[in-house]
This record gives sequence, structure tokens and C-alpha cells, in this order.
Amino acid sequence: MVESYSTVAGQFFGLVSLVLCVWAFSSKQDDRLLVLLLSANVAFALQFMFFESWTAAALSLLVIARVALARRYPGSKVAMIVVLTASGVASVLTWQSWADLPAIVAMVVGTVGMFLLRGIPMRVSLGLAALAWTLSHILAGSVGGTLAEALVILTNSITIYRLYRAKKRYPGVID
Repeated sequence: MVESYSTVAGQFFGLVSLVLCVWAFSSKQDDRLLVLLLSANVAFALQFMFFESWTAAALSLLVIARVALARRYPGSKVAMIVVLTASGVASVLTWQSWADLPAIVAMVVGTVGMFLLRGIPMRVSLGLAALAWTLSHILAGSVGGTLAEALVILTNSITIYRLYRAKKRYPGVID
């Protein structure tokens, strides 16, 4: 019976993250995107904890720190290296199987993109990270998390297109 409560709780937090991610990636503003991602990753971390996917849970928590640091220190290679190092340590300490690899790939791609890129290139890297997170959610058994990442990819793609179109229409105004 406890296992079923854990599954229901995991699915619930996956659905919460779904709503927050779609809201985040529908924004054209980088700052709003990053703030909403903080909340979504709290839900993701809780979801992965309930599914006992410990590497993904630890890395989801580190994503929260990563987003906060990327907002505070945009372009900082030192902050990026600190986040990547912490991610490596967390991955080694929580590693269970090769099913943990997609979360690690997602963390690395997302971290590099978030610190070193802005605008469309950042969203492309976050889209690639979302592909890896999708696989992580599938392997954990999360319906809500899988849908969240799929909708993140779709919403992010639409926003990239909107930004590209705006950049063509207003060169020099839109980065």
C-alpha cells in the first residue's frame, strides 16, 4: 500500500512540474523562464524521490542551485564548473545503474547552456537537455514528468520560432 502512495505522489508532482514547465517555456523573457524553472525543479526533485530515482532527484535539486547561480552570475565559467563538479559528485554518490545516465547528460547540457548562452542558443541547449530528461522520466515511470518534458520541448520549440521571427523583424532589438 505504501508503494502505491509513493507512486501517486510521484505522479502528482510530475503533473505539477508539467504546469510550471509549460508556463516557463512559453515566456519570451529569459528571467521569467529561469524563475519558473526553479519551482518546476522542486516538483521534479520530489517526483524523482517518490520514484526512488536518486541521481535524477539529486540533480534536479542541483538544477535549482544552477538556475539561481546562472541568474546571479551569467556567463561565469567558475560558477559553471562549481555546478558541474557538484553534479559529478552527486552522480557518483547516488549512481544506481545506467538508467541514471540521461539525467547526468541533461544536467551537463543544461548547465553549459544556461551559463554560457542566452536567447535562442540557450533555449536550444535546454531543449536538448529536456530530451535527456524525458528519457529519465520514462525510465523512472513518471507519466506527468514525461508529459512535462514533452510539452517543454514543444513549447520551447514554439518560443524559439517566435524569438527567431521577432529577431528577423526587429534586428538589434531582440537578442
